[in-house]
Amino acid sequence: MTTDNVSNPTPSRIGLIAGNGRFPLLVLDAARSQGLEVVVAAIREETFPEIEQHGAAAVHWLSLGELSRLIETFRSAGITRAIMAGQVKHKQIFSSIKPDWRLAKLLLSLTTRNTDSLIGAVSKVLADEGITLMNSTALLEPLLAPEGVLTRRAPTDAEQTNITYGRAVADHLSRFDIGQTVVIAEAACVAVEAMEGTDAAILRAGEILKSPSLGGQPSTLSRALTVVKVAKPNQDMRFDVPVIGLKTVETMKQAGAACLALDAGRCLLLDKDALLAAADEAGICIVAETPVRHIPHHPAS
Repeated sequence: MTTDNVSNPTPSRIGLIAGNGRFPLLVLDAARSQGLEVVVAAIREETFPEIEQHGAAAVHWLSLGELSRLIETFRSAGITRAIMAGQVKHKQIFSSIKPDWRLAKLLLSLTTRNTDSLIGAVSKVLADEGITLMNSTALLEPLLAPEGVLTRRAPTDAEQTNITYGRAVADHLSRFDIGQTVVIAEAACVAVEAMEGTDAAILRAGEILKSPSLGGQPSTLSRALTVVKVAKPNQDMRFDVPVIGLKTVETMKQAGAACLALDAGRCLLLDKDALLAAADEAGICIVAETPVRHIPHHPAS
């Protein structure tokens, strides 16, 4: 592990690698409320500009491809612990952003380029440089979804059937790190999240069931959508933790989705009170369940 040239490592100072959305802002606020100094590495292509108004000790704007500069920034600030918060769109690996030599070497070394392998490799590079990635939820435990029905309305029998089926589908897909969300209607899978992200998958499901080719009259089967968002079976809480917020509810309203199922203790609810109030107003049910992972049975020899 390389540890030379680290400027005065300070336990009360942490680094924040900020992607998009409100997640990084909440981490920054929580860290400061606990007396921590925060040095932010803001990703120019992703991070909200308002990150600069949340009292960080310093905000350094870096391009997505500048892995060496990220390391140098943290090392010069004496950072030995960092949190990665906020989404970086997976499709960025196909963008015109030029990776530096360190990131290019990392990308070429990977046999698969899904989220786990990409960010896992970055975390190993950081660890080799003396920078440990903390759990992204370490400062935000109260925002993790508690078990149970979180809204006024509980799932209907039909929605519960969708949830049970959707969980089985999502669990299998998440093992391959394809996406964490599926959209179900009448125990049929309408859409699966891939690189486009959760909101785009929900909207796509809505467009499919509103397609003129299906006709304007009600069908024998309901077109009401249920959204199921799960963590991976071996979810690494340092990164890519499932997150929902107000925009998720707005997207569901637009698509005609009326039920959202989550993993209890493994999904962050951003702006929790406002999120649940908006869901209640829209008649959307949100329920969090403790995932049950099926362990393969191996007969005794």
